[in-house]
Amino acid sequence: MHADVHTATPAAALPGERTYTIARMPTQDASAGRVPFDTALHDELASKGFTQTADQPAHYRLSVAYATRLASVGVRVGAGVGVDADECAVAACRDQRGASLPLFGGRAYRHSLTLRFFERASGREVYTVSAASSDRDADPLRAMPALVKSALAHFPFDAPADWRVKLRMDEARGVPDVISVTPLRTP
Repeated sequence: MHADVHTATPAAALPGERTYTIARMPTQDASAGRVPFDTALHDELASKGFTQTADQPAHYRLSVAYATRLASVGVRVGAGVGVDADECAVAACRDQRGASLPLFGGRAYRHSLTLRFFERASGREVYTVSAASSDRDADPLRAMPALVKSALAHFPFDAPADWRVKLRMDEARGVPDVISVTPLRTP
């Protein structure tokens, strides 16, 4: 498995004390998957020397955004131009979602995670990193550990802006391990 990582604001290092608090939207507070996701994020940030603060002001405010969506859009093909869905005969119309071979069939999903670090005092954004992967599992909670691990694999990512992180699942621990981090070449 792999994830592609992009840094919108590459940084050689994040200045200042490595303390953070997560800035959440109200809809994120109510999210059912927040607890396992938060644990993975906090553990990975701790491995990079960050401490979450609860009672005192943190140096960084961390904005977290994640999403899972269908990787492709289906198109209905009709018997002719201007044919209504109601007029379409079953044999003449077909749903063009997914691959034509059952071996490769099924829906593909695109998972993404974006972490944005802001200095609390100035409000200035100092670092942004996004990780994205695709698979056939619609559950975002299954994708998040790999995305968190990928986004923070080489923290902070420096130039170039685009990277590929290859991962392997450690079945004994149930968490992904980073195998390699390589810059993506752009033509």
